[in-house]
Amino acid sequence: MTDLQLNDILGKYAECKREYLIPILQDVQEAQGFISKEAVQIIGKYLNLPSSKIYGVATFYNQFRFNAPGRYIIQVCRGTACHVKGSSNVLDALQRELKIKAGETTRDGLFSLEVVACLGACGLAPVICINGEFHANVDNAKAYQLIKKLIKESKVEADNVKS
Repeated sequence: MTDLQLNDILGKYAECKREYLIPILQDVQEAQGFISKEAVQIIGKYLNLPSSKIYGVATFYNQFRFNAPGRYIIQVCRGTACHVKGSSNVLDALQRELKIKAGETTRDGLFSLEVVACLGACGLAPVICINGEFHANVDNAKAYQLIKKLIKESKVEADNVKS
């Protein structure tokens, strides 16, 4: 995100009021995909708030992230139905396979793993969502297959770009 883009976002909130912090953070994340340290500092100067206050507010809400998301964002539902049907096992399997924990992104930037309270597809439990596409009745084997498929697709696309 450029300073110009951030200034455009801040310009929508010309009154510089503290109550605009959450909408500003939402706009920055929508534009950038995450909230960078630089953005936090600029927002802090604009609203006359210390960075610690901004981080305190942003970390309270699950919607904000502070690292660039991976190409594939995997959301594991941990709602009641998914929990009962074994989503914790699926989460563990994904963490092992990707070698990251929930809330992290793989070193290659390919995958981000997130835990969500409910995806609203309880009848299909356990459910994971990858970049907005729902996958129902997921077990460890299906999770591994999805990861392998996405890795293969990304390699094919990378090879096509090189050609």
